[in-house]
Amino acid sequence: MTDTTPESQARAATAALIRDYYTAFNTGDTDAMLEFLTDDVIHDVNQGERRTGKDKFRAFNARMTHNYKEELKDIVVLVSKDATRAAAEFNVHGVYKNSEEGLPPAAGQTYVLPAGTFFAIRDGKIARVTTYYNLTDWITQVAG
Repeated sequence: MTDTTPESQARAATAALIRDYYTAFNTGDTDAMLEFLTDDVIHDVNQGERRTGKDKFRAFNARMTHNYKEELKDIVVLVSKDATRAAAEFNVHGVYKNSEEGLPPAAGQTYVLPAGTFFAIRDGKIARVTTYYNLTDWITQVAG
């Protein structure tokens, strides 16, 4: 028996939103990712500053695309009962293409890094993206 209550439909819609967001990420389509976000999106980067708004999100993605090639695999999405919060756990499979200040030099090193993101959902869009991963693990992998 399928649950067709409004609550279950809202949870399914939130899960689909998160999966579509990650499909856009994996294809490198920042413009598509931006369509899933509220204009005032809050973006909390692991061990970094809070950024607010789509322009800052776009700038962050441009820097990341320049320095890294990443694909997220084994994505598991969890949604709160009221569908206003979600979380995703996944493995980041990446290549470190260009050096970032304060990090080891880039030379095409590959890495696999477990990570997770928390989301706030408002009016069918993502209003907050908060990502966590183990930076020490990443540095160990790329420093070799």
